[in-house]
Amino acid sequence: MKSTAPADHEPEHSSKQTGQTKPPSPSLKSMIWHGIKSDASRAWYVIRNTSFREVMRRNPGEAFGAIVAVAGAIAVFIYCVYAYYTYFYSRQFTRYPEPVAQALRKALYFSNHDPDPQRALKYYKQALELCDQEGLDHFSDDVMGIKIQVAAWLEKIESYHNAITVLENLLNDCKRWVEVMEKSAAEGTLPKLEPVPAAKEGEAGVPEQPREGWWAKRTRLLAKAVSISVKLANLYSDEHVLEREVAHERLVWAVETALKETQRRAKEGLKDGEGPWMSLEEIGGSLEALAYSYQEKSQYHLAVPLFFQALRLCQDPCHIALLMNNISTSFAEHPLIPPGDAPVHAMMEESKTWATAAEQRASYLAAAQRWAQNAIEHASQPQGDRRTSECDRACAVALSNLGSVLAMLGKNSEARAKYEQSIALSKKFGFDDYAAEAEARLRSLPEA
Repeated sequence: MKSTAPADHEPEHSSKQTGQTKPPSPSLKSMIWHGIKSDASRAWYVIRNTSFREVMRRNPGEAFGAIVAVAGAIAVFIYCVYAYYTYFYSRQFTRYPEPVAQALRKALYFSNHDPDPQRALKYYKQALELCDQEGLDHFSDDVMGIKIQVAAWLEKIESYHNAITVLENLLNDCKRWVEVMEKSAAEGTLPKLEPVPAAKEGEAGVPEQPREGWWAKRTRLLAKAVSISVKLANLYSDEHVLEREVAHERLVWAVETALKETQRRAKEGLKDGEGPWMSLEEIGGSLEALAYSYQEKSQYHLAVPLFFQALRLCQDPCHIALLMNNISTSFAEHPLIPPGDAPVHAMMEESKTWATAAEQRASYLAAAQRWAQNAIEHASQPQGDRRTSECDRACAVALSNLGSVLAMLGKNSEARAKYEQSIALSKKFGFDDYAAEAEARLRSLPEA
């Protein structure tokens, strides 16, 4: 079978065969810096060894170029100094004690600016050890933020299992803290929190500050645990890991925890100082992620109600269209289940009149057709700033899915028209994958 190499792949030349090594080409950055440095040096030499007035009289163009070169070099130098201090002395570092901040600066330098995984890991570990020495709370956002940054860096360098280990440990720590706190609260043994001590000697006049309450801390750590669990699900689903069952377990826990806490607050009210819980958009995102997980497991009957709940919480008109399309897909692939056994049957009046499996299947396909049409209508409505590329994607995919549903219903001519519309729209907006899939579905239709 003929294969085509990528366009940017260059063949190896005969230098390898002769044993000669081609010197590396200088980078664009080094070329620009070398040019500025050379021009600045030359300009300074001219200014230092020649009367400026004489140079201006004899060759004004060269004099002007010298001035520009010197000014450019100074501007670059000032910018580099500014960028260095803006980044390495920003709030993300100065909120830590100086020893911790210094270790973090080195860790991030060897993570992003001069990549060296061994040295970066060394300084990340050093930063966490110094947090212990400085007496920082292990469950503060600052300390947990370092651990999350380590996991993100490990993912970036494709050390996925190590990233998972870091996040799993953090998730378990958060879970244990919440469990112990809830047990103590139920037993009435939570210790009284004293306010943060007043300013140290020589800093008089700074008032005492209240500590974070137990229930406020519980809310923060529980929300953090939910977000970490969702992130772990993404990592476990990654093609380099592919542990989908574990990914599904993490998503189930995240969704159940988010909904359970929402219901507790609605039933019991807020505790003293508890603070707000996850936003509707965040909860909807967790529901949607779990629904996709059920789709991957071909458990479409479990995905449908989750997409419905996510749809109720969604405020973005373009994303609403995408959710409607996913509902359509789930109905189209919905397995035949005895009436009343699937969560979505309660929302379908047809479930009362199904007599045969064929009637049930026809009812699912009719629902799939309605939701695909709804998705197309909603994706077409937003205009101006409210319209995003997600609307265009939702419309293109919904047209293709509607064609598939119509084909399942035996309406091949209508299906062909929807496929053609999807192909045209996909090509218009550059969605090549969608166009290719719609074309494949079109070819699979029987000839009229």
